[in-house]
Amino acid sequence: MKRSAPGQIVKLGLLQTHAATVPRSNVARTLGLVERAAQQGAQIICTQELFRSQYFCQSEDHENFKLAETIPGPTTDAFQKLARKHKVVVIASLFEKRAAGVYHNTAVIIDADGSLLGSYRKMHIPDDPLFYEKFYFTPGDLGFRTWATRYGKIGVLICWDQWYPEAARLTAMQGAEILFYPTAIGWHPSEKKAQGEKQHGAWELIQRSHAVANGCYVASVNRIGHEVLSSVGGDGIEFWGQSFVAGTSGEILAKAGADREEILVVPVDLAQVDQTRTHWPFLRDRRIDAYNGLTKRLID
Repeated sequence: MKRSAPGQIVKLGLLQTHAATVPRSNVARTLGLVERAAQQGAQIICTQELFRSQYFCQSEDHENFKLAETIPGPTTDAFQKLARKHKVVVIASLFEKRAAGVYHNTAVIIDADGSLLGSYRKMHIPDDPLFYEKFYFTPGDLGFRTWATRYGKIGVLICWDQWYPEAARLTAMQGAEILFYPTAIGWHPSEKKAQGEKQHGAWELIQRSHAVANGCYVASVNRIGHEVLSSVGGDGIEFWGQSFVAGTSGEILAKAGADREEILVVPVDLAQVDQTRTHWPFLRDRRIDAYNGLTKRLID
């Protein structure tokens, strides 16, 4: 499989948008954003988490399982056609119906020839107020993976995964040059004044630390909008946007705004991964003989 040559600049496309109540309108808008990103030169394009719908995990409601679809399915078919047309890699985040009673929070990876390279199923599933994901999603069983796309070797993790250094490490150990994180995260409006700055700062900082520790690029794609579901009410969630790309030393290369739709097109040099890992040889100096405790919940 053809892949990027050393020193080649690859342009990442991050699609930050809102979500309407009708899935087909979200799909149409996101497909349009893929077209625009490709026209702006993006070569690897990533959607936000669960872009087809509003963030339905604000409640435990069996009706929401109707939002799921199979993979392959109509949405993957549409993205495969666009990927083939524009010769771009696409990462699309979907609510997957695997079988009756088994559903996953899944990202599909489509190569620049339109082929479906594979899927990543979200491994870490949260259960917090208004983020009741354990009701909907079976934990991923495909493990942490990377894909050699036409434009580089990428790893994909999803939202809550971004808090776990083990996930980033195991993906980077397979050679990932870029870690993508489709995301849906925001504030509880009642907490924003007291906790908002600290919460957002921690979210950005942990992902930048994955770039530092692994000497790779990190691309996090979040949604925008204040979503109050009619079936739930209350204050809803105010998604904080601010999608960003971090460089191999954790520096912010580009960041979107907090409340507007944006296509963030960011050039990255994959040769910088080798240079960073050579000058900051964290992978070389790992004490793999001393980490057995990581497979335990706690060490007494």
